[in-house]
Amino acid sequence: MSFVWTIAEHHAGRLREVALEVLGRGRPLADALGTRLAAVVIGHGITEQDTGRLIAHGADEVYVVDDPRLADFRCESYSGVLAHLIRTWSPEIVLAAATTSGRTLMPHLAIRVHAGLTADCTELAIEPDTGNLLQTRPAIGGNIMATIKTPRHRPQMATVRPHASRPPQPDPDRSGRVIAVPMDTQLEACLDDRTQVLGYRTDAADFANLEDADVVVTGGRGLKRKENFALLEELASRLGGEIGATREAVDRGWIGYPHQVGLSGKTISPRVYIGAGASGSIQHLAGIKTSERIVSINLDPDAPLHRVADVAVVGDLFEVVPALIAELDRRRGAARSGD
Repeated sequence: MSFVWTIAEHHAGRLREVALEVLGRGRPLADALGTRLAAVVIGHGITEQDTGRLIAHGADEVYVVDDPRLADFRCESYSGVLAHLIRTWSPEIVLAAATTSGRTLMPHLAIRVHAGLTADCTELAIEPDTGNLLQTRPAIGGNIMATIKTPRHRPQMATVRPHASRPPQPDPDRSGRVIAVPMDTQLEACLDDRTQVLGYRTDAADFANLEDADVVVTGGRGLKRKENFALLEELASRLGGEIGATREAVDRGWIGYPHQVGLSGKTISPRVYIGAGASGSIQHLAGIKTSERIVSINLDPDAPLHRVADVAVVGDLFEVVPALIAELDRRRGAARSGD
């Protein structure tokens, strides 16, 4: 029996990378409990390559529910299937990513199985004496960190912030068991046919896909006013990146909440993070800690962001950023001319 389960998101015929991140959160919990770790993947067109990746990244077992009617995420159907699986196998812990679908699915599932749920966790651990799951998340607008446990109900359920940790390194020599769950009459009854997915639309109004961006250029209080975000937009456009912001910049109304980076906003893991005029509060640093490269531009030599940066530029962003843009333009022009 598998006591720690992770929900592996599968969308548009492929396994999402966040499924591997959640396995990385579940592995130490299963080890601490001395039990097995499983991934549950629901969808259509789930391949041996998908299940192999899950096993290589830490799963001991993979439960597969594959059916054309599950190709598109529908909360009622997915939660119905998961509730049936939970009642059948009785896992101790169920984890999912705090993505759009995870935040929709897990509360619905928690109600169905009469379990507690802690959302948007940044840290997870096992309480040594009891084996309870300790679920840590920001509270009161990110000003404190609260640790929560649900000792009287099972399974213990939590969502974890995507990109708050890196996926574990794959081990191609790992072995595991794949359990194909048959679509029998009981599972058939879990499917909800009252709705139909006609297609997907992106809400482009102030949309910022920070979680999947390779480059994020973030502005803070040092920008001084709303209009100066245009300077960062120029830099981001040269780098093919997205615009982020500190909580203070958002609170001042300089940019919308979808751009906010940090514990009270989005947790990101780009290849390159550039903070311009961002001092680097604890909450903000927690949201960028898995970035591959961090560049800090700030007049204050003691800015906390400088201390964690791979490249710290002590200077005026209104001089440094235009110089960066000019250098990028020069190099692009030189590449085109073959110089």
